[in-house]
Amino acid sequence: MTHIDVHSLTQPVGILRLMAIVLTCMTFSLVASVGYVPSPYWAWCMFTWCFCFFFTLLIVIFEFTTFSTKLPFAWDDFTTAFAMLASLMCLAAAVIYPTFFTCGVCHLEIGASVVAWVCSGVFVGEVILTRLRPSGEIRGFLSTLPGLLKMLEIFLACLIFTSLESSQFSGTPEMQWCVAVYSLCFILAMLIILLTVGQLTSRLPFFDKMVVVYDVLAAVMYMTAMVIWPLYSFSNNARPPNCGFLCSWDKLVVVTFMTILNFCVYTLDCVYSIRLLWSAASHT
Repeated sequence: MTHIDVHSLTQPVGILRLMAIVLTCMTFSLVASVGYVPSPYWAWCMFTWCFCFFFTLLIVIFEFTTFSTKLPFAWDDFTTAFAMLASLMCLAAAVIYPTFFTCGVCHLEIGASVVAWVCSGVFVGEVILTRLRPSGEIRGFLSTLPGLLKMLEIFLACLIFTSLESSQFSGTPEMQWCVAVYSLCFILAMLIILLTVGQLTSRLPFFDKMVVVYDVLAAVMYMTAMVIWPLYSFSNNARPPNCGFLCSWDKLVVVTFMTILNFCVYTLDCVYSIRLLWSAASHT
């Protein structure tokens, strides 16, 4: 039976979550009042603020009613992971929106940009509070370095998907391979996170070894994409003079940069996972 927990709203993390609800609501309301902009980056920003608003509100309601204690997964791990993901998403949106959609006389857009920066700061504050627990306690996989790296891999993949256009890879098998790499690694990383948060890894024998194998394969696959994507994107393809601001050619650059960055993250994840597995084997 559930009961009301007022303390969940008055503690520092609860206050930050209430602030995040108000700030995300203010941000997407200001942006929506300006009007729709046919851009994937505008859609990404709006999705970010709506997504963070909805899940933060859901977390507050579940903790206020203590319904969170009835859920069959690691609630603390989930909320920590969400705060980290929300801080990354809001920080990216706070950079993207004023860069592409704000001008010197656009008062609503400027207001939305300022609130977006404050909102990202609130989510970062929640991450700091959830990480700085008494005695340095770590409560779950997503609070560890491998968990953080998995969240970062997913986040960077989302930025890649935002910049992709079908005309960039249709009819080109090499480019389609790169898109397949982005999609497959994204799906498997999400699956690993869901299995760990759902506490289902104990039912899967050799799960740790399978994750290491995945990390190695993902790093190798991203390495091929890191070479193939710019090679076929920019071969005999100079930037058009009438390209404008953030045209299709510029998006190729964004995908290239994010691919290189995600390759570095996957490589670090791979090295750290192998080190953990080797350390565990040496102590048995």
